[in-house]
Amino acid sequence: MDKGLFAGINADVLTQENMSLHTTFKIGGPADYFVVPKDIEALIKAREAAIQAGLKFFILGGGANVLFPDEGYNGVVIATEGLNQIFLEKNGLLHAGCGAAISDVAQFASSAGRAGLQFFYSMPGSTGGAIYMNARCYNASISDALKAAVYLDREGNVRTLETAHGGFDYKVSPFQTNGGIILEGIFATTGGNAEALGKEMEGYKADREAKGHFAYPCAGSVFKNNRAFGLPSGKIIDNLGLRGYTVRGAKISEHHANIIVNSGHATAQDVKDLVSLVEDKVREATGFQLEREIIYV
Repeated sequence: MDKGLFAGINADVLTQENMSLHTTFKIGGPADYFVVPKDIEALIKAREAAIQAGLKFFILGGGANVLFPDEGYNGVVIATEGLNQIFLEKNGLLHAGCGAAISDVAQFASSAGRAGLQFFYSMPGSTGGAIYMNARCYNASISDALKAAVYLDREGNVRTLETAHGGFDYKVSPFQTNGGIILEGIFATTGGNAEALGKEMEGYKADREAKGHFAYPCAGSVFKNNRAFGLPSGKIIDNLGLRGYTVRGAKISEHHANIIVNSGHATAQDVKDLVSLVEDKVREATGFQLEREIIYV
C-alpha cells in the first residue's frame, strides 16, 4: 500500500493495520489504510484523499459498538482518537472533540463541578460515537445534554446541527442517515458538586463491573430495548435460557444476557452466528424481532 496517498496530511498513516487492535471486541482483520488525523483539517484532507482515490472510508471513534469483518476492511479507516480536546466555557457549555473518550468528558465535567454527563462515566467509546448512536444509559441519553454538534456534511462543508431542531430519538441520531461526520460535541451542563458527582460516577462504574462489561472484550449491549416487548432485551434472552450460550469463541455473557463477549479468539463470524441464533430464538418464542445496536462494518 502506498502511504503517499496521504502525503502532506498531518496524520499518522499505517497500512494493513489489524482492526482487532482498535475495537473493544478485539476482533477484525487488517484495514488497507489506518489514518489518525491530528486535527480537523487533517481529517477533512484524509477524507478528500480517500474520495479522490476512489476508496471507501469508515470513521472510527473509540471502537465500541462496531464489529469489523475477519477478512479486514478494503479501504480507509479514519480514526478520530487524535481529536480529543475538551474545554469548558464560562457559561457552562462544554466542548469535546469527536475523538475524546466520552468517559473522559464526563470526568472532566464532574471535576469542574458541572453535571449532566456523569451517567456516561466508564462507558467505552468516543464522543463522536456516543452522539452518532445517541448513546443511552441509566435513563439518560446523550441528546439530553447535547446542545449542538459540529459536523462535516456529505459535500465537505463544516456545519452545526442544533439538537433542538430534532432528529434524535431512542438510540437514534440524524447522523445515522445524513452522512455527516461528527467533529465536535457542545454540551449544556448545570452546576453540581464535584465530590458528589464523583461518588455518583463510581456507582455507575461499579454497576458496569457487576454486569460484566469489563470481564471480557465486548461491544456493550447487542440489542436495543423495545418497550413494546414489555421486558428489556437482556431479560427476554435470559428467560429463554441463553445466558452463557456459546458459538465457538463468542459467548452470551454470564453476567448480562444482552452482552456477547469474545471469550478468546472469537471471530466476527462467531459473533454474527450467535447474534442470528439469538434473533431466531427470540422471534420463535415471542414473535418479537430484536433490533441490533452493534454495527457490522
